Amino acid sequence: MAKIEKKCWPEWYEKFSSGERTLELRLADFKLKDGDILVLKEYDPINDQYSGRETEFVCKKVEHSAQNPLQFYDIEDVEEKGFWIIQLEKKN
Repeated sequence: MAKIEKKCWPEWYEKFSSGERTLELRLADFKLKDGDILVLKEYDPINDQYSGRETEFVCKKVEHSAQNPLQFYDIEDVEEKGFWIIQLEKKN
């Protein structure tokens, strides 16, 4: 089990630490697997400094995707609309 520290902008840090947000999308420029600990450290990009607040999360499910989204979408649409991150639960 690895422990990985990452910056997290204040508005997103609040959502994660309150439990409102439980999914994250990150560039896969580091190693990560199920069970690893992700430490989100609140970082203010305007003042270029950390607040000192941090929260640890267990990575319950990690999936890697190397698909190029521009293979399926126009760059203009991506820039205008962004992406959804969707957690699905099978309906009975």
